[in-house]
Amino acid sequence: MLGTDGFGRSDSRAELRRFFEVDRHYVVVAALKRWSDEGKIDKQTVNKAMQNFGIDPENPNPVTV
Repeated sequence: MLGTDGFGRSDSRAELRRFFEVDRHYVVVAALKRWSDEGKIDKQTVNKAMQNFGIDPENPNPVTV
């Protein structure tokens, strides 16, 4: 399909969204982080979600890779 080659990073749109950290899991973690920053939930909830979704906070920014 034209335009969905993943910029050489992946072979599907879902994998491309995961690579650029904009899939549903990253959106959920971003929302949880915001609530944590506002004091509505504890940081452990954010950390648990990141572990469950396999998100490594030490990964480099995908835009710079």
